[in-house]
Amino acid sequence: MMACNLHGIGDLRYEEVPVPALERDEVLLQIKAAGICGSDIPRVFEKGTYHFPTIPGHEFAGLIVDANAGDRGLIGKKAAVFPLIPCGKCAACQIGEYPQCGDYDYYGSRRDGAFAEYIAVKKWNLVFVPDSVPFEAAAMCEPCAVAIHALSRAGIDLGDTVAVFGAGTIGLLAAQAARGWGAGQVILADVDQAKLDFARSLGFAGTVNPAQEDVSEYILKLSGGRGADVALEAAGVSATLEGCLRAAGAFGRVVLMGNPAKNMDIPQKAYWEILRKQLVLRGTWNSGYNDAHNDWRLAVQCMERGVFQLEKMITHRFGLADCGRAFELARRRGEFWVKIMFVNG
Repeated sequence: MMACNLHGIGDLRYEEVPVPALERDEVLLQIKAAGICGSDIPRVFEKGTYHFPTIPGHEFAGLIVDANAGDRGLIGKKAAVFPLIPCGKCAACQIGEYPQCGDYDYYGSRRDGAFAEYIAVKKWNLVFVPDSVPFEAAAMCEPCAVAIHALSRAGIDLGDTVAVFGAGTIGLLAAQAARGWGAGQVILADVDQAKLDFARSLGFAGTVNPAQEDVSEYILKLSGGRGADVALEAAGVSATLEGCLRAAGAFGRVVLMGNPAKNMDIPQKAYWEILRKQLVLRGTWNSGYNDAHNDWRLAVQCMERGVFQLEKMITHRFGLADCGRAFELARRRGEFWVKIMFVNG
């Protein structure tokens, strides 16, 4: 089979590799669509994977084409894949909080991922998808589940004012999920005007550029002086963290989701916002994947109900053979993009 194989930092090759052999608890998935995550860019060009060579890619969906005896009934089913493989033994795993596992494996970084024609995946990680959900949409199950998980940490109530700081892929998905959740209004803030223009194309009239106007004043005006009930930090930079603290109203909930590339610092006045308004700060990591709280199943249900406008968000499509060109587009950002997707025919 053909795959995009990372042999070292910056050394991504489109080459032939063996089709993976199945272990007892695995099925063979023919990958139909796989998205480039923002974390894939530094992984390819700066950080590398945990060993070389490794096939990157952890946002994907496909068709089950082979299985071991006893699992043949799964052949022909569509599925997305939860990319984390927990140890099953640690304290977090014992209570089903798998993203907090202390010794996990992961498709696309610790083991081969989805930028290939086929992948062997654990049956436990399969998220079955109905025919009504296209493969490209299903491949966005992972970022959708991450966005849903962040909002579940916020505890959105009907009619809440939700402010999302950072209009990247996850921020846009969180905004759409909040709208579907029953938020009264959803406001997006970003210094990139192209991102805000795209957000408006998705139906979000409340957009604000911090480089051009005071975000907290804008949100106070739209919320009748109350401020945001929920503020979501989705960029991982100090300025957006400070913005969340200033924009949140009294007793507001602030959820920290953005993955920072360097230290996060806040000035004294912003810290006072936490104290004086008695804000609740919550962290969020990955997504829930157990029988009691499964953000992946909810993501699929949201796709079925049209909560997400995923077709619009997939701005660029490439074949695997063009992996070099796709990653250069992602890295250089000379052209506007939201989600870059590898599509296998």
